[in-house]
Amino acid sequence: MTLPIAIIGTGIAGLSAARALKEAGHLVQLFDKSRGSGGRMSSKRSDAGALDMGAQYFTTRDRRFVNEVQRWQALGVAEQWQPQLYHFKSGQLTPSPDEQIRWVGTPRMSAITRALLDDLPVQFGCRITEVFQGQQHWSLLDADGGSHGPFSQVIIATPAPQATALLAAAPKLASVAAAVKMEPTWAVALAFEHPLDTPMEGCFVQDSPLDWLARNRSKPGRDSSLDTWVLHATSAWSKAHLDLPRESVIEYLHGAFAELLHSAMPAPSFSLAHRWLYARPAGAHEFGVLADADLGLYVCGDWCLSGRVEGAWLSGQEAARRLIEHLQ
Repeated sequence: MTLPIAIIGTGIAGLSAARALKEAGHLVQLFDKSRGSGGRMSSKRSDAGALDMGAQYFTTRDRRFVNEVQRWQALGVAEQWQPQLYHFKSGQLTPSPDEQIRWVGTPRMSAITRALLDDLPVQFGCRITEVFQGQQHWSLLDADGGSHGPFSQVIIATPAPQATALLAAAPKLASVAAAVKMEPTWAVALAFEHPLDTPMEGCFVQDSPLDWLARNRSKPGRDSSLDTWVLHATSAWSKAHLDLPRESVIEYLHGAFAELLHSAMPAPSFSLAHRWLYARPAGAHEFGVLADADLGLYVCGDWCLSGRVEGAWLSGQEAARRLIEHLQ
């Protein structure tokens, strides 16, 4: 009997590994604590339409990822985003043209992970709390006391702190993952009845609680009668205000936005705050993947490689490659 491979996490890394394994003829079973796929590529449905609260866009450098993104484009789930970009520093707002090609999911960021998930077997709303090995196979326990298995191998595709907690069976991998610090980001969406009077569609921000902001309707495929903006706070500000009530976070970042535009800003007709506890790795790592092939345990994610969407996808590919190689 061929046992399936368990994959914990349905962000880009987990889905990248799952697709590569399926294409190589392996059975997989995915688990995710959320209600849908995507991780930080997920989109929030709201009264102001779908909002990309996490990853804002992605870029391509590696040839393999370039090919994959072209495949997404052909599927109609990714398009280039060409915003009027600005830079805000020392109180000055200046245009920031660059040659970088930026991509987004269409009509929302989560369209990409939904396409990758396709027909793969997945259990959502299932938070795995323990990964343990029985006789020659793996089992998983979830937060509700449910048991899943048996599995031949396990791939953990979650942020480093969550992966650490699942690596009791592999202390060496656990200590590597535990040393990776991940930083939080507060994200806020503000929607206005009337378009704000600015040509700006994206902005890299310095000397402010804000780190980044984007005009949602400037992204291809977004359809909204409201002028909706997504603001990301800096890691430092987010860390210092981790437990601030959402209303206060919205108020504070709304104020920082008004300061940046040097204008009396209307009250938003809609607002939303989301806290990403593990938004990005604090430093760059080049593990590619953490693996104990003899145990049959693999760990992948953006934090294993560059912290970018591309890094997540490549890390998932690497996990699948190493696993397939070991089984041959």
